[in-house]
Amino acid sequence: MSDAINADDYLTKAQESLWSAECECANRRFSNCANRAYYAAFQAAISALVREGIRSRSGNQWSHGYVQAEFAGRLINRNRRYPVELRSTLTNLLILRGNADYRPGAVSEIEAKRGLRKSQEFFKAIQSGGGKTS
Repeated sequence: MSDAINADDYLTKAQESLWSAECECANRRFSNCANRAYYAAFQAAISALVREGIRSRSGNQWSHGYVQAEFAGRLINRNRRYPVELRSTLTNLLILRGNADYRPGAVSEIEAKRGLRKSQEFFKAIQSGGGKTS
């Protein structure tokens, strides 16, 4: 399987997760929205890493910390491929997802909608290739 196909596969997964997040939000399932919003951004970040030739340390297993560090460190800070405003998106969405999945109570509507908006912005930046040159 070529790198381009792999990157596209992850971007397709990200699109599906984003659609799920939008559907969950529309149906007022805000914790589920937060979960899917995070995974949409996470999968989009993997797509961006693969597109740039960056590999996971262990085959096709992508750890959350590794993806966050490589995306922010290499694609934003070093290569300036994506805007600095995206630097904390994955971390913030992971925190929101953790609250949604592992804490009692639901994520609020405001938190879910904010997370969804950030995930949509992140996805669009990855889909467009970042709009910056390295």
